[in-house]
Amino acid sequence: MNALRALHRKPWVWSFAATLVVWSVTVMFTGGASSLGLSQAALTFAAFSVIVGIGQMFVMTLGPGNIDLSVPATMTLAGTVALKLMNVEDGMIVPGLLISILIGFGIGIGNYALIKLLRIPPIIATLSMSFIVQSTAIWSNRGLRIKPPEQLADFTMSSVIGIPNIAIVAFLLSILAWVLLEKTIYGRWISAIGQSMFAARMAGIPVDGTRLATYILCAVLASICGYLLASFSGGAALNMGSEYLLMSIAVVIIGGTAVAGGDSNVPGIWGASLFMFLVVSMLNTYGFGAGARLILTGFIIIAVILVAGGRPLGGR
Repeated sequence: MNALRALHRKPWVWSFAATLVVWSVTVMFTGGASSLGLSQAALTFAAFSVIVGIGQMFVMTLGPGNIDLSVPATMTLAGTVALKLMNVEDGMIVPGLLISILIGFGIGIGNYALIKLLRIPPIIATLSMSFIVQSTAIWSNRGLRIKPPEQLADFTMSSVIGIPNIAIVAFLLSILAWVLLEKTIYGRWISAIGQSMFAARMAGIPVDGTRLATYILCAVLASICGYLLASFSGGAALNMGSEYLLMSIAVVIIGGTAVAGGDSNVPGIWGASLFMFLVVSMLNTYGFGAGARLILTGFIIIAVILVAGGRPLGGR
């Protein structure tokens, strides 16, 4: 009984419970025929939300007001430039990944430079950066849709023992994120900053360096996601990252990360990402139009957040 009570208090439990309910309803409606395909699709598309969600989670853990709105533009620019560099050549797959990471590194530095040097709120700084990055992506794309190298495209669309490769990549990144948060001094630093930046400074924690590293990490993960998404989709489109702005924030909140900062939750991001995909899939199955899907999805998200606690949204 004590174990059940302890499990009940874990915020990530509710996102997985909601996922199971939505998956069951969808499978029941289709007579169970699509259960395997639905599960594989859920793992594939949720994986992209997981990758960007992890980066957003790190930033939001830094405390109230910390959020990265440049994620969609970063994904688009990284995917576009990487595909142009690879030029459909299998031998350029690794250089393409490296240039994506470098783009994320540069955008992360730019984001924090605006925050620190101009002393403007992160939401304004990252929004401003997103306009710059998106404009660069438009200039570099110029209407071209270059295909990814064949080996990379095959990798993103293939699976191992029924588990999509994209999901495996996201899972490995999740493990790395969990290790950083739970087993390293960096993880303790960002939690301390999120709880009280003033107290963290007084304790000798390198606040500026930690925040800089966190914004870089978020941008790098967004770049990696853009690289994989462009390869999976068969090319980079200028709006390819647009749906991941609100998605990256929603999966963090639904997954149990404290909006007030100082507390993060890696497993919950998986539950929330699967839940979000399955909600849209279920509504599509029942024939709801785009407007109705958005409204119902919003209500379902609110319901899950309310059920997830007796804790307030910003509570610990």
